[in-house]
Amino acid sequence: MLNFLNPLLGRDPERIKADVEIYTWQTCPYCIRAKMLLWWKGVNYKEYKIDGDEAARAKMAQRANGRRSVPQIFINEQHIGGCDDMYQMDKEGKLDPLLVQAAV
Repeated sequence: MLNFLNPLLGRDPERIKADVEIYTWQTCPYCIRAKMLLWWKGVNYKEYKIDGDEAARAKMAQRANGRRSVPQIFINEQHIGGCDDMYQMDKEGKLDPLLVQAAV
């Protein structure tokens, strides 16, 4: 969409090889914040909108070691946690290395 901005913003979406999944609720501010970070980094992700869908929430919780809060984020099938967890990983420089690894 605005790919011409990528070099100006220091983004290199072609490097992103990971399979990223995120479980969200439409109006959840943490979900919006998590998706913004992924967008900022140029990540294409699969979003599961689970608003009011208890079966989908149960599936998410099973994958997320019992965590039922949203968002829950997975990179290459590995559960990394929620929004704050992802921002902490980014702050520590641990997020980008995961994003450039291709799914096995």
